[in-house]
Amino acid sequence: MLTIHTADLLIPGDGRPSLPGGAVLVEGRQLAAVAVYEDLAAAHPSARVRRWPGVLTPGLVNPHGPELLEQAYHPDPREDLGSEPLTGEALASLVMTDARWGASARRGVQRMLAQGTVAVVGPLRRPAVIDAVHRSGLTIEDSFTEGPLNPLLPGMEATFAAFETPDLTTCVATVIKGRLLHRRR
Repeated sequence: MLTIHTADLLIPGDGRPSLPGGAVLVEGRQLAAVAVYEDLAAAHPSARVRRWPGVLTPGLVNPHGPELLEQAYHPDPREDLGSEPLTGEALASLVMTDARWGASARRGVQRMLAQGTVAVVGPLRRPAVIDAVHRSGLTIEDSFTEGPLNPLLPGMEATFAAFETPDLTTCVATVIKGRLLHRRR
């Protein structure tokens, strides 16, 4: 199935859209085309269209994978522990099993996806956390590098995020390998 995601395209740099009215055509796990929306819609009239406010940009890389996923506990809403991650003494007071680490990592990953994150920098050491990250679609990078992880170019993985504004503060959608994994309601 073909899907067109449309918004101004933003390539990281000066904060200005590099292709106003742009769009990406997703076929399976890859970007099949990058062009102006009208051109893609005319060439692929049966494609599903997802319109996002703001800008499309390569997804973000979170450089704090171990700190956020292995040195913090993301409480389950059913627990009486609040909604913010627990660290330090609060974390030390919990009994942390592999299953609990995995569940915490899944909730932490959901928070990251809601921020436009498509990769985390490791190393991650807990098997339950690594499994949760891999199952989510996020990749684990060895180090942080400047520039986009997955440029918005035909033939590249369809991995990107949509933000309401070019300052990348409010993520409205995160797509990894063609799968819409986060959508703001």
